[in-house]
Amino acid sequence: MSHDANTETGASRSSGKAAMAAVLHSPLALPLIGLIVVSVLMGFASDNFFSVSNIMNVLRQVSIVGILAVGMTFVILTGGIDLSVGAVMALSGTIAAGLMVNMGMPGWVGLLAGLGVGLGLGLFNGIMVAWGKMPAIIVTLATMGIARGLGLIYSGGYPISGLPSWISWFGVGRVGIVPVPVIAMVIIYALAWVLLQRTAFGRHVYAIGGNETAAKLSGVKTQRVKLAVYAISGVTSALAAIILTGRLMSGQPNAGVGFELDAIAAVVLGGTAIAGGRGLILGTLIGAVLLGILNNGLNLVGINPYMQDVIKGFIILLAIYIGREWR
Repeated sequence: MSHDANTETGASRSSGKAAMAAVLHSPLALPLIGLIVVSVLMGFASDNFFSVSNIMNVLRQVSIVGILAVGMTFVILTGGIDLSVGAVMALSGTIAAGLMVNMGMPGWVGLLAGLGVGLGLGLFNGIMVAWGKMPAIIVTLATMGIARGLGLIYSGGYPISGLPSWISWFGVGRVGIVPVPVIAMVIIYALAWVLLQRTAFGRHVYAIGGNETAAKLSGVKTQRVKLAVYAISGVTSALAAIILTGRLMSGQPNAGVGFELDAIAAVVLGGTAIAGGRGLILGTLIGAVLLGILNNGLNLVGINPYMQDVIKGFIILLAIYIGREWR
């Protein structure tokens, strides 16, 4: 073999190694590896795991937390946190159902009102964090209590049922073999990807999470961006409420308890840095699916539900630790 051929072969190998290194150090590499490993393990544990019906069922179950995790990703990327998403979802669904059933308003009016509730509470969080200079964890913890309490007061502590039959389409409808909630989730993730990766707003979100002071000195309107990300989180909570309301055919004031932790877990499992400034929305989608597969697989193999929480907790800790070492 000639010297030129040897040189070309060496360059080709170096290029291949460089490409492999780039793939392995991609923010999506670790979540994808985790998803593949867990899927294979669950496939061995249960013969039904890879059936089309089970996969669609997993994705349908994932949709609500997955949509909540979209808004949570925006917030965490700025270095914040939103503990109110589950309670905001419950209040949005309860108000929407109450307007339809108790006030006799058209279904579309109720749904728009539910979206308005989510947006309003998100804006409230954003104002308190951005202009009130209050810690996000305290503000959203307070909002969680406020929203949960208002939902229970409005409904008297009972579910509000008797919704128009067409509302169920949002929760259990299908387009072909694909559940409507899955289609909604994919559309929301696509829009979020465009916002984060193809707009100045997305660049500003990352900049604030990376170094807020530097972002402000660079001319970024940090308060407006923070207001916007909490508003997005409120709206995605309300969108999740529409799906949940359609699935249960009722407004549930006690719905969404603990969902904020699942949303945070999906974001973290997807590789987003909890301190902000680094992460991808596609990673969050992978994290949400991974969480759903864990839930589904552990149910299929008959693991005690209480033990499932223990297992998931350790997996989340492991993901954070490995992610830190990986980078």
